[in-house]
Amino acid sequence: MKVRACLKGEINYTAIFLFLTLAVFIFVLQNIESLEVWYKVNFTTGLLKPATDHHRHHGFCTFEPLSPEDAEEERLLLESTAWPKTPVLLSPLSLEETSDPAHSTFTILPGKEGRQWQIGDQLEVTIKMRDFKGRPKNTGGDVLLTRLHNPSLVAGVAGKVVDHLNGTYTAVFSLLWEGSAQVQVTLVHPSEAVTVLQRLNVEEPDRIYFKSVFRSGSLSQTTACNVCLRPTQQPQCNYTDVRTGEPWFCYKPQNLSCKARITHSMGEFKQNLKAKEEKLFDSRVNMKVPIRASGPADITVLPKKEGQPNVESSIVKSGPAGYYYQGVWHALGGSAGHQFNNEAITRCLRGKVVYMFGDSTVRQFFEYLNAELPNLKEFDLHNERKAGPFISLDYTNNILMKYRFHGPPIRIVPIPTSELRYMANELDGITGGSNTVVIFCIWAHFGTFPMEIYIRRVQNIRRAVVQLLDRAPDTLVIIRTGNPKELTLTVALTNSDWHSYQVDKVLRAMFKGLNVHFVNAWEMTLAHHLPHDLHPKPPIIKNMINVIMSYMCPQQGG
Repeated sequence: MKVRACLKGEINYTAIFLFLTLAVFIFVLQNIESLEVWYKVNFTTGLLKPATDHHRHHGFCTFEPLSPEDAEEERLLLESTAWPKTPVLLSPLSLEETSDPAHSTFTILPGKEGRQWQIGDQLEVTIKMRDFKGRPKNTGGDVLLTRLHNPSLVAGVAGKVVDHLNGTYTAVFSLLWEGSAQVQVTLVHPSEAVTVLQRLNVEEPDRIYFKSVFRSGSLSQTTACNVCLRPTQQPQCNYTDVRTGEPWFCYKPQNLSCKARITHSMGEFKQNLKAKEEKLFDSRVNMKVPIRASGPADITVLPKKEGQPNVESSIVKSGPAGYYYQGVWHALGGSAGHQFNNEAITRCLRGKVVYMFGDSTVRQFFEYLNAELPNLKEFDLHNERKAGPFISLDYTNNILMKYRFHGPPIRIVPIPTSELRYMANELDGITGGSNTVVIFCIWAHFGTFPMEIYIRRVQNIRRAVVQLLDRAPDTLVIIRTGNPKELTLTVALTNSDWHSYQVDKVLRAMFKGLNVHFVNAWEMTLAHHLPHDLHPKPPIIKNMINVIMSYMCPQQGG
């Protein structure tokens, strides 16, 4: 009897143990994401890093194999730009649980000596995000822009934001002028909106489609084109560039040859949002909306102490690229800090050949110089004003200036396919030398595609730049970055500030260590008091021209 009782007890304990084991296993499965976050918070050191996935699905976009070196660089770039994991959206979307700028706040932290700050100090601000019910967010991934400014001094500097992945963020500002300084924090996109943008770039890269006209005699037909084309029964024309390998495809017209393609233009935009997702992109509610301060929003900056090292040189490595004071951009580090009037610009350009490549944001430089310099005359090549190419000459001062759009994708008016030139190929045709300046930018037309497409384009451009500098080391190469812009629903879905910021990081990383110079359009637009614009207003462009001229003529100015 005792033996039976013991066996019965053991069987009971075994059953209980198996039940508890099964319960724990089910709990772990149901809460694995929460446990991962808990582990990262409690068992990692330093700043938390977002999770990455290098094998994510890319819809119908296919990528040609890269060399081992390029493939490894691509992997590292994707890892370095991976956005913090954003919430998985329920269907239908519950807006109440998303980040709400009206309920969120920022707080200025005390300085080293209480609430006293001096030039050269750093100001830290804590940002706490809440949802529409006022509940604290416990995940990161919100897109925030921060600025410190003084309207009366026309002064401003961009802040740097650190995401702690728990609904809290820290913004850091360098204090660079004496007097009042006011903090401005803006929610560009809630993290939930980034979830949508990430999905669209993978699953719907053709939400902006392009088109080409094919013509032979009186027979004409138009078909859709893109970097990535959905597979259908209709055959495709492959226009992949022979030299660079840049992909481009069009659906083949039924009764015409692929060689009959004569124009390229932008087609239509398809929104492709799920139910209620458009509520995440409302400029009156949660897109480019300011966040209020929980206390004072401004501080008073005192003069620097006697004997304190030069402030500007001490913050070059980790601080901002520059700041505005009295409406003038003061670059930190390098020589890009002189002011140039029209006479000084002409003097700096004398004897130079200036090549400009890219989108309409670099075309602004061409247009600005044409408008400001009286001797610089543009030839009428009878091209579309938004497309080019353009040429201007100043015979008296021996100045030649050229502009050409980068290759597709290009969202512009119809242009002849004969004018579709990839930037890398054009750079290969430049002799270079001390009288040659190359200025380019490439960012605004890639906002609907997976980041791999942008990385591969820039890899080709960089190879061409390296070869140009190898054969002509004294060639001056200047790169303009992207900039924040005014956002509507359509703009956000096709060229969001979130994507532009990712592109900015990729571009800088890929040209790091090369003998090139940057016009930091991102910070120059963010720090300025004028509203964000895809095409920054003339006062900002004037400051960018000063930066360019300072690189070209570091000993001049006037």
